[in-house]
Amino acid sequence: MDSTRQSKISRLLQKEIANYFLLHSQNYLGAMISVSEVRVTSDLDEAKIFVSIFPNEKRQEIFNKIETDTKEIRFETAKKIRFQLRRIPEFVFLIDETLDYAERIQQLLDKDKQ
Repeated sequence: MDSTRQSKISRLLQKEIANYFLLHSQNYLGAMISVSEVRVTSDLDEAKIFVSIFPNEKRQEIFNKIETDTKEIRFETAKKIRFQLRRIPEFVFLIDETLDYAERIQQLLDKDKQ
């Protein structure tokens, strides 16, 4: 169960990181990157950031670029929220697979109907 503080920090980070991707979309081959969820650990030391990347064909290439830019993303985010947080958590980016999972279930359901 997340504390209120964790929830607030998660929402703040989600908003600011999504804004970063919006402003720097040209660096990511024009791909659409959305931050679907942010989970902050109870000690506020690490933030797991789940991203959805479209189009799927470029997913791994763009995700690798995100991983190499993690320090820059953290730095730019820290500049924006430095007065709201004493310490900025370490960022760990993960690919959000929920849309793929839902699509696979839909395919199986459609296959079952036929």
